[in-house]
Amino acid sequence: MKIICIGRNYAKHIEELANERPTEPVVFLKPDSAILPKKMPFFIPPFSDEIHYEVEVLVKINKVGKYIDSKFAHKYYDEIGLGIDFTDRDLQSKLKAKGLPWEKAKGFDGSAIVGEFYPKEQFDLENIKFQLFKNEELMQDGESKSMLWKIDELIAYVSQYFTLKKGDLIFTGTPAGVGAVKPEDVLVGTLEGKENFRVKIK
Repeated sequence: MKIICIGRNYAKHIEELANERPTEPVVFLKPDSAILPKKMPFFIPPFSDEIHYEVEVLVKINKVGKYIDSKFAHKYYDEIGLGIDFTDRDLQSKLKAKGLPWEKAKGFDGSAIVGEFYPKEQFDLENIKFQLFKNEELMQDGESKSMLWKIDELIAYVSQYFTLKKGDLIFTGTPAGVGAVKPEDVLVGTLEGKENFRVKIK
């Protein structure tokens, strides 16, 4: 399985990081080794001074697809989840400044939190509501209607370049409110008001 991530898919997040607004989806990958085992804490890696959380709606692909038309994209997933794309922000900034790939800042071990998945019929896919709390304080408050590119559009776009396979995950981008973590922080993600994952920082 592969983890396909979408960057800069929420206008306010683009603004908070002073990034240029893209004209097409920004795509990067994480290896499967990036997934943090369930119920395990997240250990801040020794090479980083600034790990940021980014909560995101996740889509799990349910069958093989290539060159998928957006009008048929809904047939390629039946579950929605929530997760975190942990980012080594200081390293990412250095790599971006040199025009180098982001993988070291985005794909390190444990950098992907994957919460529980639920049937997509439980959601209004045009307006999925999700939140991230740090130490019980609301940090990110998102809704999928604010995506620049919606789920079906992302599936169609990504499938032009990568054959999608059963079990692949798509991280659909993060809203504004990202920030750094420190040891002993507790992050809780909620999907439509229900706790989806909880992770402690070490």
